[in-house]
Amino acid sequence: MSRRKDSVFLESDQGADTQAISDTEMDENSDDYPREERSLSRRASSIFTLDTSPLDPPNETDIKKFTSDAYHFSMIRNLHLADYITMLNGFSGFYSIVSCLRFTLTGKPHYVQRAHFFIFLGMCFDFFDGRVARLRNRSSLMGQELDSLADLVSFGVAPATVAFAIGFQTTLDVLILSFFVLCGLARLARFNVTVAQLPKDVTGKSKYFEGLPMPTSLLLVIGMAYLVRNGLILDNIPFGIYREGLVFEIHPIVFVFFIHGCGMISKSLKIPKP
Repeated sequence: MSRRKDSVFLESDQGADTQAISDTEMDENSDDYPREERSLSRRASSIFTLDTSPLDPPNETDIKKFTSDAYHFSMIRNLHLADYITMLNGFSGFYSIVSCLRFTLTGKPHYVQRAHFFIFLGMCFDFFDGRVARLRNRSSLMGQELDSLADLVSFGVAPATVAFAIGFQTTLDVLILSFFVLCGLARLARFNVTVAQLPKDVTGKSKYFEGLPMPTSLLLVIGMAYLVRNGLILDNIPFGIYREGLVFEIHPIVFVFFIHGCGMISKSLKIPKP
């Protein structure tokens, strides 16, 4: 998850006061620009950088802009470019859900294929929002929370909706899909609470993921895309249905979602970050 930096600080000549100035208002080549801040600006020179070290948190001025009644349209005015990219991730997840609904109404498989595409598109936006933040060296006050909410829609609710649309529709199927979504919700909430306490390396980056990251649900999406492509959906789901027509009927393959959900909330599963 990315934290984005809103401003840099310039020490006054007397060394008594610290003045917050926007990174767009300072010439990085000037002698007044602090040397360590110049090096920070060059740290993320490419949008494709794999650097995930945290940026400095927003300052009191940023918080005041969101909380004070003196600022009109503060929600829109204070969102950063990276925030809008994060919301495109959420939009992709929602459009994937809508495509699933269209599939259930029409039975046309290209709608569910479109649902898969928008989940992968959401993954692209999830990758680029943090890179844009580092490219601009700007940390957002709401960035982490927006990222978690968008991930829940795109990598939790949307894959579960795809699974329901292609045939996992019994009562037990739905309960297991609900378990999967709730595990994703709990995993993201735990991350937001504990991210500051996780072990860090010298750059301040967390050393590992605690439990499976939400975007790993793309593995489930790839599997479902394979089923759709080969017509193995609805009445043709692999391994069929257990206790069909009886109480507690269930598709055995849906337990893949149960196992993945358990992996997301696991505390003992630690995956090293690249």
